[in-house]
Amino acid sequence: MPLLPLKTVLDIDPYKGGESTLPGVAKPIKLASNENPFGASPKAKEAAIAAMANTGLYPEGSAAVLRNALATRYGLDPGRIVCGAGSDEIFQLLLRAYLGPGDEIVQSEHAFLMYRIFARPMGGVVKTAKNEGKRANVDSMLDCVTEKTRIVFLDNPNNPTGTYLPFSEVRRLHAELPDNVMLVIDAAYAEYVNRNDYSAGIELAGEAENVVMTRTFSKIHGLAAMRVGWMYGPASVVDALNRVRLPFNVATPAQAAAAAAIADGAFMEMSARHNEKELERVSGAIAAMGFEVIPSVGNFVLAAFPIEKGRTAGDADKHLRSRGIIVRGVAAYGLPDALRISIGSEAQNDAFLKALGEFAGK
Repeated sequence: MPLLPLKTVLDIDPYKGGESTLPGVAKPIKLASNENPFGASPKAKEAAIAAMANTGLYPEGSAAVLRNALATRYGLDPGRIVCGAGSDEIFQLLLRAYLGPGDEIVQSEHAFLMYRIFARPMGGVVKTAKNEGKRANVDSMLDCVTEKTRIVFLDNPNNPTGTYLPFSEVRRLHAELPDNVMLVIDAAYAEYVNRNDYSAGIELAGEAENVVMTRTFSKIHGLAAMRVGWMYGPASVVDALNRVRLPFNVATPAQAAAAAAIADGAFMEMSARHNEKELERVSGAIAAMGFEVIPSVGNFVLAAFPIEKGRTAGDADKHLRSRGIIVRGVAAYGLPDALRISIGSEAQNDAFLKALGEFAGK
């Protein structure tokens, strides 16, 4: 009999990130991965380069410098922070620590793909709650909770729709969950949200014994290549994750870059201002071309296309690629008739809108 991996592994549809290259195009415009068009803070780059002097030494295992920088920035207890190789690793650690065969996770419709990808090798069962339109629905999520539920994942804002739940609804979701069910608030895009009724979830994670909040340095901080994420939550959850994580899971240059990035408020504010202005401009222009736009609070916008031959999302994607522009198809998220477009630089957005205008005018 041949050597085979676990069936739970073979059942996984591997995650496919946004493409970076196009055949015959030397420098394509990549608007597929929700990256910061300005890259990273110059201070973060300098810190990473300086840290390269110590590549012969193992990283400080607890990421103490980074945890202290995060604690200073947000007024948190550094002992209740865990850092990881992107927030993806935090999700994996949570599932490794709390999910067993036959246990369930609950997620919203169109949720971030990595929740279910990480749950399946653990033998976990994924239950998906229907949205209200393109937004998560608390009652639908609660209806999915059973005695086997261990974790409820809420990406807020959601990727790929860009929609969010007001914090009153997040609190209601938590209040109606059993005490032995963990609520994971994935706030990867929190820094872009400019709404009075939104909260990333730090307060709730600080109060409750069954809530954690995760964040990433891959978006507004422009450190996607460094792979740094973090979690804030109860001491008991932090202890569990520190037992299952790799001892040196965040590289020294990544720790240094992230610590410098979190201290550079001016860079974050500049990035957020640019995104707010360009998000409104790009969204309005797409809508003016006759395509449905889902209102977004992230650094991307979801556009829906008709199913008419020659006008579909696939047709639009093909046309954009012919113009050297890469956006993201989201059929894997249950949205085959839509494309997700990252907010790039002003010049990148101009090029995208010109190409989409050509397609719309066919």
